[in-house]
Amino acid sequence: MAVAVETFFRGATLDQYDQVIRAMGFSPGGPGAPGGLFHWVTGTKDGVRIVDVWETREQYERFAEEQIGPLSQEAGVPGRPDVTFYEVHNYLTAG
Repeated sequence: MAVAVETFFRGATLDQYDQVIRAMGFSPGGPGAPGGLFHWVTGTKDGVRIVDVWETREQYERFAEEQIGPLSQEAGVPGRPDVTFYEVHNYLTAG
């Protein structure tokens, strides 16, 4: 079952986010990680908010442990993010 993941990096900047994305080998509008179905990000007054839809929670957690965590630390992102999971009832794709 697909899972939505809302991640908030308090104190992070969009420049740090961009650095992490480049380190992962991704580019804006391009394909994402295997198992990731959808991804968007926005800056807030307090940090960076990211929302993803993944095929499974386990795929996200593995990617977070192997990629997001280490590369975020390397980019100087302060602390660990707040992460909330939601079961996805349905999602639509581009036509």
